[in-house]
Amino acid sequence: MLPHDLVIAAVGGLILWFGWYGFNPGSTLSAMDFQGIGRVATNTTLAACAGGLIAMFYAYPQTKKWDLGFTVNGFLAGLVAITCPCYWVSPTGAILLGGVAGVVVVVGVNVLEWLRIDDPIGAVPVHGFCGIWGTLSLGLFATGQYGATGPFAADNSAPLRGLFYGGGMTLLTAQVIGSLIITCATFGVAMGLMWAVNKMGLLRVSKAGELEGLDVHEHGLPPYPEFVLSESPAAHSMTEIPASNVKAPQGAVRAETLE
Repeated sequence: MLPHDLVIAAVGGLILWFGWYGFNPGSTLSAMDFQGIGRVATNTTLAACAGGLIAMFYAYPQTKKWDLGFTVNGFLAGLVAITCPCYWVSPTGAILLGGVAGVVVVVGVNVLEWLRIDDPIGAVPVHGFCGIWGTLSLGLFATGQYGATGPFAADNSAPLRGLFYGGGMTLLTAQVIGSLIITCATFGVAMGLMWAVNKMGLLRVSKAGELEGLDVHEHGLPPYPEFVLSESPAAHSMTEIPASNVKAPQGAVRAETLE
């Protein structure tokens, strides 16, 4: 089947970006912390822009194109990375950690392809690898100016300070431990669940489902009717037709006769 519509994919990415302004500023937990909400929104924007631009430029030598797919995943990577530290970093820190996320997502996609791990939309590099990077980045880029938000205003009596701002390894160590616990717990539960589903013979679809496509097999409708070349209900996918079987219009000249 032909690739999905990248314009629609980009629109979907921008919708996610818009939603992040409810996600990150909303996570300050207090609408009365006006300065904190503004800082979070600004950092969110800067990290997303840095991630998208860096991913686009970093991937260019590989693809020789200004790759829209990598660009969208790049700004999503920046959004994921800034989600953890958005309240405690400066705009400069947001740009730097977003830019690193743009590189991480491209490298992550390439590594998974090299390992032959199926991840067609780059979800693991975006949400997994860049999520871990964003969690660790708090221990590096926290400025030491901001503490926790309160019900009516910020409480800066115990500010967070990262390694790059003279805070030592304390905060970074805590972030590493937290990331390891979450990663191991999530991987363990997911692996156990998938192992059980596989043992029950339910993990892989039937051969008929693979050939027809799950939309036709399970729901009776093709997902992309504009790609259908045949009215046959058994196969709603693009199939290659040998050139020898295609009849040329009357009066047409075959290419090989011109050589």
